[in-house]
Amino acid sequence: MILLIDSGNSRLKVGWLDASDAGQPREPVAAAFDNLEPDALRQWLDTLALVPRRAVGVNVAGQARGDAIAAALPAGCPVTWLRAQPQTLGLRNGYTRPEQLGADRWASMLGVRARLPRPHRPFVLASFGTATTIDTVGGDGVFPGGLILPGPAMMRTALAKGTANLPLAEGQLNAYPVDTHQAIATGIAAAQAGAVVRQWLAGCDRYGSMPDIYVAGGGWPEVQPETERLLAQACSALGPAPTPVYLDSPVLDGLAAWAAEPDA
Repeated sequence: MILLIDSGNSRLKVGWLDASDAGQPREPVAAAFDNLEPDALRQWLDTLALVPRRAVGVNVAGQARGDAIAAALPAGCPVTWLRAQPQTLGLRNGYTRPEQLGADRWASMLGVRARLPRPHRPFVLASFGTATTIDTVGGDGVFPGGLILPGPAMMRTALAKGTANLPLAEGQLNAYPVDTHQAIATGIAAAQAGAVVRQWLAGCDRYGSMPDIYVAGGGWPEVQPETERLLAQACSALGPAPTPVYLDSPVLDGLAAWAAEPDA
């Protein structure tokens, strides 16, 4: 059994892949921890019917987190951390310095492509976590670049901590907000949705067709209505707006595809 590890800035997700039959679907999300506790990870591993002999993962939470995860794994279960490369599984990295791209973003794009035919349509992948990342992949498998901005929760916290009179707001979206909570909630949704639609429109120009849209992360429900509204507006003269497809764990999907390769 191969253990799949997604160590993010605020959560740890783990799953597994049957190494004897990599073509079989993996368990989608075996467990998710809001904070890494090595004992909790060990206890979860003890519940599995099989002992993992190998682990692959991404870690964007620093060396100490990676060391703690490695120490929690069973003896004889080494972990290999995926890093962005110039090319992996046919996905080509357009970054000037490919190694600077976040491993979680790279794995997520691999995860989306793992579920698509070849050739596939261009797509935009937006992930709303601690940070929001918005990445584009063409039908030729080239990643030309993408955006990073604060996630919805980080935006809200920054306003509350960085100003004297603004609250940690929870409010309804409104075209013309009439109180501070509405103003903050609407502003955050507008910023997030606007960034997604900006990249989607850039993809329309680049590829001459409307890219598909995939979304992930816990912040998506907060920005979904505004994103879909802006997409419908942008498509008014182009045809039906694409419906964003939510993916539960694109990083684990990408790790599963990578782990199944003989040379991984």
